[in-house]
Amino acid sequence: MAGHTQQPSGRGHPGPAPSPSPGPGPGPGASERVALKKEIGLVSACTIIIGNIIGSGIFISPKGVLEHSGSVGLALFVWVLGGGVTALGSLCYAELGVAIPKSGGDYAYVTEIFGGLAGFLLLWSAVLIMYPTSLAVISMTFSNYVLQPVFPNCIPPATASRVLSMACLMLLTWVNSSSVRWATRIQDIFTGGKLLALSLIIGMGFVQIFQGHFEELRPSNAFDFWMTPSVGHLALAFLQGSFAFSGWNFLNYVTEELVDPRKNLPRAIFISIPLVTFVYTFTNVAYFTAMSPQELLASNAVAVTFGEKLLGYFSWVMPVSVALSTFGGINGYLFTSSRLCFSGAREGHLPSLLAMIHVRHCTPIPALLVCCGATAVIMLVGDTYTLINYVSFINYLCYGVTILGLLVLRWKRPALHRPIKVNLLVPAAYLVFWAFLLVFSFISEPMVCGVGVIIILTGVPIFFLGVFWRSKPKCVHRLTESMTRWGQELCFVVYPQGAPEEEENGPCQPSPLPTTDKPLKTQ
Repeated sequence: MAGHTQQPSGRGHPGPAPSPSPGPGPGPGASERVALKKEIGLVSACTIIIGNIIGSGIFISPKGVLEHSGSVGLALFVWVLGGGVTALGSLCYAELGVAIPKSGGDYAYVTEIFGGLAGFLLLWSAVLIMYPTSLAVISMTFSNYVLQPVFPNCIPPATASRVLSMACLMLLTWVNSSSVRWATRIQDIFTGGKLLALSLIIGMGFVQIFQGHFEELRPSNAFDFWMTPSVGHLALAFLQGSFAFSGWNFLNYVTEELVDPRKNLPRAIFISIPLVTFVYTFTNVAYFTAMSPQELLASNAVAVTFGEKLLGYFSWVMPVSVALSTFGGINGYLFTSSRLCFSGAREGHLPSLLAMIHVRHCTPIPALLVCCGATAVIMLVGDTYTLINYVSFINYLCYGVTILGLLVLRWKRPALHRPIKVNLLVPAAYLVFWAFLLVFSFISEPMVCGVGVIIILTGVPIFFLGVFWRSKPKCVHRLTESMTRWGQELCFVVYPQGAPEEEENGPCQPSPLPTTDKPLKTQ
């Protein structure tokens, strides 16, 4: 993993990258620096959060939440409480994000607070299963909804769905590799599109209510349980709902590309999380104005069924709207998960090639290719939807460990400058809910949770072999150096160069600088 020219030091952190010698062209200066650029303003920051949260979850999770809740009223309560818990977690992440202003989110904070092994296990589970699976689920949802009008009376063929998913994934990988600005503009546009689509659903729901079609929402019907949910069922309902809210912490992965992060990070969180909670709750309210609980549970595409009942001839609008929503979700997940790989490589926990960026576009192309490849493998392996529970469990486990780190950091470094400092009741309340969720999830689904823990623990031997073991044979070093050099020549990437703060918004000029002992050939 970390076998490359610069060996890890300390807790698995690499030493400084070799000082590159200037290439041909103008003399060295700020104009030649190759670095990640600060191009994400407040609006784009909000769209990253909203775009990553609102993906396929709101069109997939309502069925699972209702199934485990046992009634319409309790299902709506789960959605509201899920938004409240997400808000508590986001407040904690706002403090961590401005106290430890590094890209990488949970991974950067856990590594800083608990050390290299804990950080690597989080990184390992994220790169191996969490984000590739989430990307695969969103991509497959996109293709299914795009193909739905073509196959109106049956489920779209699996082969056609996978081919379209792959094409969408590769297209957005190319866009993210070509320009950060293009990627953020796509995120802005499609986030607006998905909010319009959900606004259509919510608006139609209000029309239904004004016309008196809200039988399922009357208290006597809403809390008419067709089963008595156990505590374990409630935990699983929250776990299903948490999949729809996943992505709320993704802005913390791109802190170094955020304009004025100490102001814009918390502002974006405070704007986005309440908005998403409102949208999710009233989208579910709208569903129940047109469908009975039994109809919703029997539907394979909730939004399509909703559209067929209320839109008639124009029911094609719903699959198109969902496709737009999921397209933006794919773009957002690619953008942020690639930055996680980039941060992990920079810390020495992944191959050094993943810590390099293109000399002209200033984008982490190797990290983007790894994210794309891992997602493609997950899509080809089998049914991605069976992995949602594993992903939700691992997600919540990582969130809890990170927020526990906030309390540890308060104790270990009380004098650390914290522009935002939340009341200790906030992380305490989150951790109480977190413990409840994990304990009863283990009781209800020991196999799912056990597999999740095993996935995380498989990273322990990888850490000791790839990161902790420094005295590797010379043949291993030669192999990794040659692979890194080959990857550099293929992707035309170099290590980013540090830039003074006043220069960070400047243009990124090409600078074909060697980063190994042997210079790259001039292309």
